[in-house]
Amino acid sequence: MKNIYTFLLLFLASMATLLSQTPPWNNPLRIATSSDGITFSTPTIFQDSAGVPSVVAWKGDTLVCVFQGFKAPIGSSTWDRVSVKFSYDKGITWTASQPIVMQNFPTAYQRPFDPTLVVLNQDSLRLYYSSSNGIPTFGADSIINTYSAISTDGIHYTFEANPRVDEPISKVIDPAVIYYNNSYHYLAPAGSPAQGAFHYVSGDGLDFSKVLDIGSDNQHNWTGNYMVNSPAELRFYGCGSNTIWYNSSSNGGVWNGYVPTNIIGGDPSVVKTDSQQYIMIYVGPPNATITNPQVSNPSLIKLIPNPTQEYLILEYIEEYSNKCYEIYSAQGTLCFEGILSIGSHKVNIQSLPSGMYYLSIKGIKSERISFIKL
Repeated sequence: MKNIYTFLLLFLASMATLLSQTPPWNNPLRIATSSDGITFSTPTIFQDSAGVPSVVAWKGDTLVCVFQGFKAPIGSSTWDRVSVKFSYDKGITWTASQPIVMQNFPTAYQRPFDPTLVVLNQDSLRLYYSSSNGIPTFGADSIINTYSAISTDGIHYTFEANPRVDEPISKVIDPAVIYYNNSYHYLAPAGSPAQGAFHYVSGDGLDFSKVLDIGSDNQHNWTGNYMVNSPAELRFYGCGSNTIWYNSSSNGGVWNGYVPTNIIGGDPSVVKTDSQQYIMIYVGPPNATITNPQVSNPSLIKLIPNPTQEYLILEYIEEYSNKCYEIYSAQGTLCFEGILSIGSHKVNIQSLPSGMYYLSIKGIKSERISFIKL
C-alpha cells in the first residue's frame, strides 16, 4: 500500500509539472538592452506568440530578426512559420512580423524551423534552419538535419540543396552559426544540457567538418546564439536553470567559463550595435493571461487514452477523414504529421519523451487538443 501511495504522489507531482508547461504560442519574445552584455534593462514585448529568435546587424543601422512565429489560425500560412522583423534605427522601432518566402523548397521536406541568420556581405544573408527529407515516423530523429537558404532582402530565400550538417545517429535542431576569424562555426545541442553541443567548422558556410564537441553540465544548455564581441572574443549566449548566460572563446573551441546575466528566459540572441550597445531578444515567460486562440470542440475529435504511454487513438467525425493532422511538443517542435484514416486513426507515440503535446487538424481552425505522454 505504501508503494502505491508513493507512486500516486509521484504521478500527481509529474502531472502538475506537465500541465504547468505552456505551448510556444503562449510565450512572447522579449527585448532588452545593455551597455556591457551582462546587465540588461527591463525587458519589453518584442513579438507575441513566437520562439527561437536570431538577430543580426546588416546594412548599417538595419537589424534583422527571424524567429518561429505562431500567428493564428492554426494550419494557416502564418502558423508555425519562420517569420522576420526589421529595424532601420538600430533596434529602436521594428516592422510588423511577416512570414519568409522559401523558393525552390522541396515539397516532401518538413517545414523549416529553428532559424538562425548569418550575414554573408552587405548584399545577402544566409538562413540556417532545421528540416528533414520527409516527416520523421517516430518523432524527431536523425533524419532531421540543418539546411540553408540565401536571400538578398531578408524575406525571400532560395533553398540550397543538401544538408549543411547531418549527424548520422542524432537529430540536429536549434542550430547556431557565426562567421568568426575567417571561419564559419556551427553549434547545435547534442541532447540534454550535460551532453553539450556538436561543433562544426567551415570555410565557405556550405561544407562543414566536425570537430571536438563542446562540453557542458546539467545547469547550462547550449541552446541560443553566437555573437562576435570583438576580433579576439566570440561569445555564445545560452540558457540555464536560473538565468541566461554567456561563455567566451578566442577560437570557438575552447571556452573560458559561464557568465550569468540578469535575464531569466530561454533561447537568447544578442547583437552588438556599437561599442556600448547590446540588444537581447529571447523567449520570455508565458503571458500572464493565456489565451487559447482555437479551443477544440470535444464532440468532434477524441484522443484515447489520455494520458497515454504507447498509442494514441484518434476518433473524429467523418468530415475529418483524409485530412492532415499534426502533433507538436510543448516547445513547438513538430513531432508527427500524417493523414487521418476513415473513422479513427492510431498513432504510435512510444518514441516521444514524457510531456504535454498538442494535436491539430490542418484546415480546421477550431481544432487543437492537448494530451499527455507518460
